[in-house]
Amino acid sequence: MTNFPWNRRHIISLEDFAPSEYESVLKTALSFQDVLSRRNKKVPTLQGQVVANLFFEPSTRTRSSFELAAKRLSADTLNFSPGSSSLSKGETILDTAKTYLAMGTDLMVIRHKGSGVPATIAQEMDRLGSGVGVLNAGDGQHEHPSQALLDLLTICNALNPKQPTIDDLRGKKIAIVGDILHSRVARSNLWSLTACGAQVHLAAPPTLLPKAFIEAFSQPIRTGSRSVQRQVFVHWQLEPALKDADFVMALRLQKERMSAHLLPSLREYHQRFGITRDRIQKCASTVKIMHPGPTNRGVEITSELMDDPHLSLIGKQVASGVAVRMALLYLMGGSKNGDLSR
Repeated sequence: MTNFPWNRRHIISLEDFAPSEYESVLKTALSFQDVLSRRNKKVPTLQGQVVANLFFEPSTRTRSSFELAAKRLSADTLNFSPGSSSLSKGETILDTAKTYLAMGTDLMVIRHKGSGVPATIAQEMDRLGSGVGVLNAGDGQHEHPSQALLDLLTICNALNPKQPTIDDLRGKKIAIVGDILHSRVARSNLWSLTACGAQVHLAAPPTLLPKAFIEAFSQPIRTGSRSVQRQVFVHWQLEPALKDADFVMALRLQKERMSAHLLPSLREYHQRFGITRDRIQKCASTVKIMHPGPTNRGVEITSELMDDPHLSLIGKQVASGVAVRMALLYLMGGSKNGDLSR
């Protein structure tokens, strides 16, 4: 495995990721895509290390993807289920993390419904001088870094199948449509896509996309001595976001996080913001459709588009997830051999 520049112990947020770091993740993930295409898909890269998947919130895709990624790297895995844990007996989340630390854990993958939990665990691991790396697998309405990174790989592969690079994203228009207010995926994608030079157009009803939402994403991207402004645009109608879009990413309506009256009805939402074949006629002729899943078929997007092999990248997003998560565990696992400051 070729070594790419990396100096992070934890991956909690993509907010301060530099373009060079995205390129490192991309190149490492592409190397693992090659590994996954072989008959023997297992490599000894993390042999002897322990990866603990601490999922305090239900998950199917993300948890399975991380578990498979760790096993493909020959790591030992520990899986946590809150329903059968000591949390029900009064144990704190930090106590749980320290229990897994005592078992010899090297890397912790954390998912929690509360924003900031992975960061808190990472701070505690640093305070203890443990050397353990913490990877945020989704926290509340904060971020979901690995999802945005697998989206990045999927897009770059679609743009340049032979030699993908983040430079292929420069100037591309990407529309993100749906429940942006509650979406940690949208937040991480905003950081990553704009840092790589894409124009991101957000579209949703005003109740799911407050104008103030983009204020946090107005900070410029810094690359050495250069400073570049992020390109983020807000639309409360669908058509301007779709016009000439190269990629359209639909987001799930997170009804479990919504208070009452944010939407009149699911039917009305689909009529105004649902992604259909007729509506994507306004997009670029090469447009591709994405969705992080799980999907409410017939609400955010029609089943016809989801299952169209020429337009939909949804299956490829899932496949990209294993390679990207292998790359992240590999890059973070390397911190055991060096003194990483972050």
